Amino acid sequence: MRTGLSALLIVGAWATFAAGPASAAGAPEPTRTSGAPASAGLLDAMQRDFGLTKTQAEARLAAEKTATAVESEARRAAGAAYGGSWFDAKSGKLTVAVTAGAAKAAVNSVRETGATVRTVKHSAKQLAAAKARIDKLAAPEGVSNWYVDAKASSVVVAVVAAQRADNDVRKFLSKARAAGPVTVEEAASAPETFAAGTVGGDPFYTGNVRCSIGFSVHGGFVTAGHCGGAGQGVSGWDRSYIGNIQGSSFPGNDYAWVNVGSGWWTVPVVLGWGTIPDRLVRGSNEAPVGSSICRSGSTTHWHCGTVLAKNETVNYSQGAVHQMTKTSVCAEPGDSGGSFISGDQAQGVTSGGWGNCSGGGETWYQPINEILSRYGLTLHTA
Repeated sequence: MRTGLSALLIVGAWATFAAGPASAAGAPEPTRTSGAPASAGLLDAMQRDFGLTKTQAEARLAAEKTATAVESEARRAAGAAYGGSWFDAKSGKLTVAVTAGAAKAAVNSVRETGATVRTVKHSAKQLAAAKARIDKLAAPEGVSNWYVDAKASSVVVAVVAAQRADNDVRKFLSKARAAGPVTVEEAASAPETFAAGTVGGDPFYTGNVRCSIGFSVHGGFVTAGHCGGAGQGVSGWDRSYIGNIQGSSFPGNDYAWVNVGSGWWTVPVVLGWGTIPDRLVRGSNEAPVGSSICRSGSTTHWHCGTVLAKNETVNYSQGAVHQMTKTSVCAEPGDSGGSFISGDQAQGVTSGGWGNCSGGGETWYQPINEILSRYGLTLHTA
C-alpha cells in the first residue's frame, strides 16, 4: 500500500482520494494565536535535528520569531551603515552588522530594536555590488557557489576541494578578488539539482521527471524551474492530469508555477509526512540567517536545519542560479521543488545541493517572495 497518501494535500487530491490523504499524515493543525505553543511534532523534529531539549526548542522558536520581526526595523535604523544581519542561536538574538565609523545615533537606534551590534568593514551595499560583479564572470565547474557573508564582511567563494588547483578555478578566483573582498572556502562536492526519474512516492510528474510541490498559490502551485519548461503538462502522484507549467526559469533562476484544475484544488498546507502534523501556511515573512528551517519533499519527507546564507549564486552544471538561500538541511533526488518553511511562514522551493539524508549535506532554495513577485501570484494562506 502506498505510504503517505496525503502527499498532494498541497494541491488537494481530496477530490478523488478523500479518505486516504486526510488520515495518512494527520489533519492540519488548528489555527493558533501568536502566543500558542508549537506542535509536539515540530518540537520533536527540532530536538532530533538540532539536539535540543523541548524547552530549548520552544525558546529558540520564540527567539527566531522575534528576530524575524526585528530585522527589517534594525535594517532601517542602520541606514547606509547596514552591513547585514543574522540570528545568533547561542544568544537568541538578531545580530546586526554596521560599518566602522557609523553615526552613534544609528548604532543606538539599532540597539533600541533589541538587536546586538557588530562592527564590520564593508556595508551590505558594497558587498552586494562586489557579488554582482562576480555574478558576471563565467564560472568553471570547480567553483561551487558564492555568497555575501555578513559575519566575515566578505563575498565567500566556495571551490570544490579536489579542483582547487585547477587553472580555470585559479583564474576565476583571481578575477573575483579583483571585484571586491573575497574569502575562499572549500566545498565537499559540486551542487546538483534534486529532480529524479519516474519512481514511486508522492510526486508530481513532467514527462519522466519527478519533483515535489512547493507551495499553493491562488490558481496553482509553485515549484522548481528545472522540473520542466513552460507549456509542459503536469500530472499528480496517481498520474491524473493537474494542469500545465505556466512559467518556468532555469538556469539564472530556479522557479516555476503550475495551474491547477481537472478536479484538483489548492490548500495552504505543507506535509509533515507523519513526522509532524501537516503545517498550515500563514505567510511568507523571510527568516534571518541562523534561523531554524524545515523542508518537505516527496523522497526524504521532513527534515530540518539552519539558514546558512542568502543571496547566493550556485554554479550547477546547467548554469549559474542567482539569489538562492543556503541551508544545512539534507535533500535527495525527487525533493526538487519541495517546501522550505520556518514556523508557519513559507520560505522557498527546493533547488539543489550536495550530499544526502544519510550522510548529510547542504541544500539551496529559491526564495518564495521572488517567485510570487515574478509571476504576480498570491500565496494561499490559512
